[in-house]
Formats: sequence, structure tokens, C-alpha cells
Amino acid sequence: MQTTLVTPPPLTPGTLRVIPLGGLGEVGRNMTTFEYDGKILIVDCGVLFPEEHQPGVDLILPDLEPIKERLNDVVGIVLTHGHEDHIGAVPYLLKLRNDIPLIGSELTLALVQAKLKEHRVRAQTITVREGQKHTVGGFHLEFIAVNHSIPDALAVAIKTPAGLVLATGDFKMDQLPLDGRLTDLRTFARLGEEGVDLFLVDSTNADVPGFTPLEREIGPVLDQVIAKAPRRVIVASFSSHVHRVQQVLDAAAAHGRRVALLGRSMLRNMTIAEDLGYLRVPSGVLIDYKKARDLPDDKIVYMSTGSQGEPMAVLSRMANLDHAIEPGPGDTVILASSLIPGNENAVYRVIDGLTRLGANVVHKGNAKVHVSGHAAAGELLYCYNILKPRNVLPVHGEYRHLIANAKLAQDTGIPEQNTIIAANGTVIDLRDHVAEVVGQLDLGFVYVDGSTVGEITDADLKDRRILGEEGFISVIVVIDSKTGEIISGPEVHARGFAEDDRVFDSVKPKIASALSDAVTSGVSDTHALSQVVRRTIGRWVNQSLRRRPMIVPLVIEA
Repeated sequence: MQTTLVTPPPLTPGTLRVIPLGGLGEVGRNMTTFEYDGKILIVDCGVLFPEEHQPGVDLILPDLEPIKERLNDVVGIVLTHGHEDHIGAVPYLLKLRNDIPLIGSELTLALVQAKLKEHRVRAQTITVREGQKHTVGGFHLEFIAVNHSIPDALAVAIKTPAGLVLATGDFKMDQLPLDGRLTDLRTFARLGEEGVDLFLVDSTNADVPGFTPLEREIGPVLDQVIAKAPRRVIVASFSSHVHRVQQVLDAAAAHGRRVALLGRSMLRNMTIAEDLGYLRVPSGVLIDYKKARDLPDDKIVYMSTGSQGEPMAVLSRMANLDHAIEPGPGDTVILASSLIPGNENAVYRVIDGLTRLGANVVHKGNAKVHVSGHAAAGELLYCYNILKPRNVLPVHGEYRHLIANAKLAQDTGIPEQNTIIAANGTVIDLRDHVAEVVGQLDLGFVYVDGSTVGEITDADLKDRRILGEEGFISVIVVIDSKTGEIISGPEVHARGFAEDDRVFDSVKPKIASALSDAVTSGVSDTHALSQVVRRTIGRWVNQSLRRRPMIVPLVIEA
């Protein structure tokens, strides 16, 4: 993976430039730009969810710096499907320029529109479906049906005089999909005959051997678990997993239970899916959750968000007894989702919390209640053999996934030099059937923290971690402005320490002595004297208490 920063050369005529701005080396923030003849096409614009070492962060966006000064050159944003890691950053991009056309399937655009409405952003949309072609700004697009864990997912073929690119988005090859919508391998084969010059392919399950199990195998398991549950059933899933919600609705109806949707995003997305005909709700099954509490325990299923252990989601709040519905003995909780890398600890904490309350927790580790929406190694091999692409760029996955995907491509005969292991910001030029890395941009994380976007830095997060893990010490000293002698202090106050503040009595003379020595040496600047205080108490705390807290010294002249 290229890491050395290299400024790319100017784009030459007849060349297509491809720059992933997110989604490489991570599962999320998927976004790639394609530039040809001065125009830019964007494919996907998603978010990454924060991990434990990013306290206070709500979302992480792609770094838009490379296109901020060129937004007028952007001719469109193609959205492959409606998952947050592919559409979640769209409102933030459109706030910079709101008339960029959004191009996607019916369900995808409906989910984006609902999100934009919350941000009070209006957008131009172009609805497409599989088999359709559309031209925008010199990019000739063809949309191909792919199977995923959300309906209406599309791959996109991008044709320019520089060559043919195929971007899969997220996909798998379920041969018996619940909605009957297969990944269109016939079109893949046709494109392969035409000659795919660059293949951008989903890598999430590239290190998983074989084939992803069928979605329809989950239905009977859910049916069996719900049938045997003695009391309430709580099912947690992604708020956009229409197929999983459909299976829960059908199982509940079969066993005389009603279903209440919990979580704002779950209710919003499923309302949209039902209105558009992607979700078929059995008559009389859905019920408002406030009314559901009046039903007998064995007559209700709650369908909630929070399958990834998100602290503010419904399931986490239930586990912490911070929700109107409090799980207890006899209740059954089903986590009908896979673990997104980085969320393991949070999910297991929720499982432990629910188990401690007496609930029976059913998850992928002990029952077949979820299958992935991503192609495993066997499916990827099929694609490589069908397409025979000249060059491959594995995307959407952590580094080990990208490497595994590249290895699969090489196993099918694609030369190693034609499989590009890239990072976010890697600049790839395609010309005359050859894809070449020509530069590496310096990209970072853009943090959404409450109402602020991009103002929180990695240094701020480091400070937050120190505050949370090591504590906080403030030291106040007042000195005479003429003599430099201490008039008041040092006063030491600490937070996040088990010890009483009196433990610092022994270091106060050391601080006073260090200040006196500094003044005698001619140091008079209060900032420099504050640093003397910081170093003195920092060394003492490290040696005596084995801690590295945040230290805020304040030296005041009077």
C-alpha cells in the first residue's frame, strides 16, 4: 500500500484519473472520484462510524479537500445503494454545493432524500435502474443489478475514451435472493467481452473462503427462535436491512405476534420501504410501540436498531436499563447482523449486559441469524474469471481484505503488477488499458462532533482520551511581576484521581523551587514559567503515581 506522499502530475488529455477518498483500509467512508477532460464524477459518499478511541465523535467523513476547490467541475454523484457507509456523507457534500445531481435507484434516492430533509438540504436527483444507461459530463454510465443486503443495489460501468471501469459497490451472488433480484452476471460477462480496463471490487469478505450463505436460510431460524420464545422477542438489525425486517414480520405473523419498530432510523427507513413496495407488511402485524406494551409478553416482537453496540441506540439503552422496555428473564434478544470491524467490544458489552438481565441472547456466534451481504472468495473468483479485467483495484475493506482480494485476482491469472493495493488518496491514472499509480495525497479524517464538522482534530481526540483515561491536573501560581517571587500557590487541583488532593502537598515545594531557579536564571515570560510547572509536576506524577494526566499550568503575574 502506497504511503509516501507524492504530488501527482497534471492530468494529461485522454487519461482517466481515479482517486479513492475513503473506503480503503477501513470498512466505511466509501467514496471515489473519477476525473476525465476536466470533469469529475463521484461514486458513493459515505460515513465511517467512530471507534472507542474517538470519544465524542458522531461520524467520520471522507476528506473532501482534493475537490473542495473544484466543486463546479463535479457533474454527478452515483450512489450504488442506500447504506450509511455509502450515502451518509452526501448531506455534508451538498452543503458545499447543493445542485450536484444525485444518481441512484429508487430506494437509494428515497433514503438519501429522507436524510437530506433532516439536514434541510434540497437536491437534484436522477432515478435509474438496472439495464439503464445515462451520460453525464462525458461519462457514459451503465447500471447493473447486484445482490446485497439492501434492495435496489447497483454496480456501475463507467465508460470514457480512456477505458472501461466497473465498480461493483457492495455485492454478493445469492442465487436464491428473497426479492428474486440476481447479480447480473450476464451483463458482467458482456462487459468482460468488451474489455474491463479497471475493476473496483468489494473486498469485505475476500478473506472468507467459499460462498456467502443464502439469505433465505435465515428465515427458518428466525421462525424457530420466535416460535419457541416464552416472552418478548427483541430483534436488532441494521435500520436499512429490509430483507431481515421482512423475515421478522413474516415469522411474527406466523406465530400470532405483532411487531413494533424501535429507533427513528428503523421507523423512517421501513416506512419508505413499505411505501415503495420493497417491504410487504402482513395485515395487522405492525403496532405502535407505546400500544405494544399493553400486549401480553408472548404476543410482541420489537424490531430495533443497535446491533453494533452503538451507545445511544435502542438496544444499548435497553441493556443499560435506560429505555422504557427493560429486558428480563424469559425475554429473547436476537442480534441479526454481523460485526463491523472495530465494534466487537461494544457489541459484546451489550450482549453481556442483556445476559446479566436474564435475557436469552441469540447472535451469529450461536445461531444462524445473519448472513453477510458481501461476496466471499468463491464468488469473487467467479467474477474475475467472467470479467478477465486488465487491472484490479480492491476497495471497501481493511488492509487484510484488500490483500486477500488482490491475491484472488492474481490466482485467476491477473498479473501482480496489474493488481493495485491502494490507500485513501492514492492517485491512479488509466490510459491505453494501463492503470498506474502516479501520486499519493495526504488525506485525513473529518470528524462530525455535534454541530461541528472538521473542527475536531486528532490532537483533540488525544486530549479527550487522556482526560478519560489518565485524569486532569491544574496548577495555579501567582507571582510578583517585579521580583518573580511566589505570592500565592502553588494550588493543585485534580480530577479523575482516586487520591485525595493532599497527595500533591509533597510536590508543591518542588514546583516552587523550580520556579525560583527559573526566575534566577532570567526566565520571566509567564508561558515559559508555566512550562516549568508542567514539566515538574509531570515528572513527579509519572514517577510517584504512574500516571500521565492532562496538565494545565497557569502562572499569573500580579
